Amino acid sequence: MTTDAIVVGAGFSGIYMTHKLEQLGLSVRGFEAAETVGGTWFWNTYPGARCDVISTEYAFTFSQDLIDEWEWTERYPAQPEILRYIDFVAEKLDVKKHFQFNVRVESAVWDEDTSLWTVGTDSGEYVSAKYLITAAGCLSTSSTPDFAGLDAFEGTTLHTAAWPRDGVDFTGKRVGVIGTGSSGVQVIPKIAEQAAHLTVFQRSPAFSLDCGNRLLTEDEKRMFKELIEDYKVASKASGGGQPVDTLEVNTFDHSEEERAAVFEERWDRHRAIDLIAAYPDLLSNRAANDTIAEFFRGKIRDVVDDPEVAETLSPREHPLGAKRITLDTNYFQTYNRDNVSLVSVKSAPIEGLTPAGLKTAGAEYPLDVVVFATGFDAITGPLMNIDIRGRNGKTLQDKWADGPVTYLGIAVDEFPNLFTITGPGSPNVLTNMVCAIEQHVEWTADAVAHLESVGARTFEADETAAKEWTARAVELADLTLYPEGNSWYTGANIPGKPRVIMSYVGGLNVFRETCDSVAADNYTGFITST
Repeated sequence: MTTDAIVVGAGFSGIYMTHKLEQLGLSVRGFEAAETVGGTWFWNTYPGARCDVISTEYAFTFSQDLIDEWEWTERYPAQPEILRYIDFVAEKLDVKKHFQFNVRVESAVWDEDTSLWTVGTDSGEYVSAKYLITAAGCLSTSSTPDFAGLDAFEGTTLHTAAWPRDGVDFTGKRVGVIGTGSSGVQVIPKIAEQAAHLTVFQRSPAFSLDCGNRLLTEDEKRMFKELIEDYKVASKASGGGQPVDTLEVNTFDHSEEERAAVFEERWDRHRAIDLIAAYPDLLSNRAANDTIAEFFRGKIRDVVDDPEVAETLSPREHPLGAKRITLDTNYFQTYNRDNVSLVSVKSAPIEGLTPAGLKTAGAEYPLDVVVFATGFDAITGPLMNIDIRGRNGKTLQDKWADGPVTYLGIAVDEFPNLFTITGPGSPNVLTNMVCAIEQHVEWTADAVAHLESVGARTFEADETAAKEWTARAVELADLTLYPEGNSWYTGANIPGKPRVIMSYVGGLNVFRETCDSVAADNYTGFITST
């Protein structure tokens, strides 16, 4: 079977991309491994799962009908509400009809003779298309460390990204949670409320901010809709896709007392970007960053009763923001509970699981349940899990063996007519993802419309342009503190993965201007054949 375009994934980017292609009059086939739309918000159903972007900002802005007809209930939306929103959008745009659900794409091979992509699925079906658009998401491939004894453990193992949809009862259980990233800090307080005893195995402590979640007021809902045009302008002008009021002075232009007042006022906003972007040099000057890092550590000491536990929970090895700042609800307070223990595996690494529990270099812990809150093979993982082969059978795995090289985060040389929505080299996870998705989808749709209008056969990144774009992205990252964090931002959480920043740190606003300039200059940096 042949169609005009194939879309892989039915999360935010997949449903919007499908809608835009349909508007162009193209035939579209979509494939989604889950049973319905939702992307990462379909899979991550663990207790406490919540977005770290304010709900009204974590929504599409391209359609006034969507804005008018949907109302969020909470300031920071929980997973079920986000999933309902994505389903609402898919129904409103009537795009589900284009998707096959419960089908996973396994391969995509470029045919030089026909200039078509042939996609193979786990159902045994093969479909060919002129355009292949990956909308698999940045956080859709989970990572479980290859611990010794996994198969020998006689209890239950769970991963936060593959949570049983009917929930889990931890009553009376001895539970171990491995990992204190975003999913860890959200699920740990919830498990602690049920478990007989919870042991948290922490490798690297997290900078985390109490999200202060609450119901939205009617005035807040109304005002956001009334001021939506102002919000669109402000969000597009911002580096992170979220309006923020960065001060016009640097950190040390203020006295210690003035800085403390700034940080305190912004802490009470319960919005991470307001803190890390308070001063313009916080992500580029380590000494400046140390001031806000110590402010966060002071907040930990304020709520954790045991000074030794508070210190273990206090990050000191990486700058604040070099790893994702997490948002939580009573995370640090959880360690004041009698049924919660904290184990640092930095000094006593995990050696593996045993039939009865988990063993570190220092002790063995009897457990009934082990929860892996160990995150994702981010950004490139979802693409590398598909056997994508471009010109001359070149695999994407080989192409990116030393790290991803893209042009604008959306195109790869030697892989014609392939568009990678929010791919490596784009702002992706350093932004409000919905804003980044809107920009990338709309730019891609405009490019496809142009190609159709000129009768183009192929559209491919120039090798030099891709290398120069990637090198520029690395140079920009090296001017910041991001490389100092051993995080999934750089692939450091995956053994053997090339260590490189996978996001464009120059800001979504600058990135948008660059992409628009490329398009206006007859798609400079791309090779088009007819």
